[in-house]
Amino acid sequence: MKEQSGTYRITDLAASERPRERLAKLGPQSLTNAELLAILLRVGLPGENAVQMGQRLLNDFDGISGLHRAPWDMVCNERGVGPAKAAQIKAALELGNRMLLESPDERPSIHSPADAAALVQFSMSALEQEELRVIIMDVRNRVLFIDPVYRGSVNTSQVRVGEIFKSASQFDTFGCIFHQPAPL
Repeated sequence: MKEQSGTYRITDLAASERPRERLAKLGPQSLTNAELLAILLRVGLPGENAVQMGQRLLNDFDGISGLHRAPWDMVCNERGVGPAKAAQIKAALELGNRMLLESPDERPSIHSPADAAALVQFSMSALEQEELRVIIMDVRNRVLFIDPVYRGSVNTSQVRVGEIFKSASQFDTFGCIFHQPAPL
């Protein structure tokens, strides 16, 4: 490995140590969060490779959830990121979030308030103001849809009771949508 002021380039690593090659051979679970971010970032900066850049972002934003919560502009303004890389990061985080509700057979089910909280906690942790969401479920308590009914101020959210039932009334008894609610 070549030393360059205490840093190295990814290409200076043995092929078996590079993040993309390790992902292909061992799977994504074998990589650190910084290495997964490095794959999204593709390239680093002079004196800072993509893995080091990924680690810096994780440190600056206090981890993956901090990156998720960070406003677009703040991510774009990080040294070496810009709009294209910020878009890749934000898109990857959103894909992970959407994966939870993708397949009807694999839809999460809710049997307690803790289940409901766990389902929306990640996406709602990034909100800068109060939001009321209605979780529409089928007769087996499987989630059909999550409808953001109302967005309030920083610390309050007032809503009419009828707005809560409006989302649910758009589904028939089989969980089919009569009229599409607003997307997540």
